[in-house]
Amino acid sequence: MKRFILIPLLGAAILASTASAATLNKKARRTSSSKNAAKKRKGRAAPRIDPTLGDNIDGEDLVIRQAAVKALGPVNGSVVVVDPSNGRILTIVNQKLALQSGFTPCSTIKLVTSVAALSEHIIEPDTKVAITRRLKFNLTTALAKSNNQYFARLGNTLGFERVTHYAEMLGLGEKAALDIPDEQSGTIASEPPKVGGVGLMTSFGEGFSVTPLELAALVSAIANNGTLYYLQYPRTQEEIDEFMPKVKRTLDFSDSGIPDIRVGMRGAVDYGTARRIGYDPEDPILGKTGTCTDYRASSHMGWFGSFNEVNRHQLVVVVMLTGDHRVSGPVAAGVAGNIYHNLSQQSYFAADTNRPATGSDFASAR
Repeated sequence: MKRFILIPLLGAAILASTASAATLNKKARRTSSSKNAAKKRKGRAAPRIDPTLGDNIDGEDLVIRQAAVKALGPVNGSVVVVDPSNGRILTIVNQKLALQSGFTPCSTIKLVTSVAALSEHIIEPDTKVAITRRLKFNLTTALAKSNNQYFARLGNTLGFERVTHYAEMLGLGEKAALDIPDEQSGTIASEPPKVGGVGLMTSFGEGFSVTPLELAALVSAIANNGTLYYLQYPRTQEEIDEFMPKVKRTLDFSDSGIPDIRVGMRGAVDYGTARRIGYDPEDPILGKTGTCTDYRASSHMGWFGSFNEVNRHQLVVVVMLTGDHRVSGPVAAGVAGNIYHNLSQQSYFAADTNRPATGSDFASAR
């Protein structure tokens, strides 16, 4: 790939990013105003629902499912847990929601932006980009704090064609799984948004719709250093016994700075937008939050795509929440954190968990 000179490119992008920054600020002010208005109102309790209604749990890891159901609680959301070493889906809570045609990915799109910018040498991991006159961020801090201006500038420098190329390469806009009858794919816009342009795509995810399965496959590729697996959902003991991973494509991450993206995802948990998880050096978790409004779905969105770094039973956990102003990426991160902590307390990441399911497992894992 050709090496691009950072300073001239960023200089050329200033005019575009200025308009984009105005849009980002306007969007942020609108979000802040709606939150302040919501605080002034006497809030009603969120409606309690059963997100497991209609789920088929055949073939699922019931230990993981029980932890996911407990962490999600009675809210409208979905949890997808995948083994990143082979693409096996271990549980899907709220299968109807997870298999829909997708939602605005919010700031989780910044993972795609990061891969694209590093691969195209728009930035190096230690490159500092000016956010204001006195404030500059490198990639680690920008990911950890999910800075919109940083990723809008990268997007405007990359341009629409390169952004969508990397989104497609990472599995967006196509079905993530193999032979799940009800799965629908997300979509990628055919042109930049008329308001906000490419910068809004690469900071807020405008113009994309992404499913929890697509995000799980993407995060799995980051966790395993570049293999994009077809996600598979074995439903019988025979299918589990005969399970064979199937590679969709192998990604050339040699120039993409994946280790540096991981550092930013770790930073999100340690001191950034996902710190609600609670930092634990014994069970390191890496992730990316996303918070925005999906106007097509008329819903606030809270996303968290994550994985843990352990010697055994590594997992990718994706949480997607929909609802009112109380929904956010940090809240989704809290749900994922509860899943990891629950499993850790059961020694799931150290013990042999290939045990037969008991009747109490089935009763509590609905």
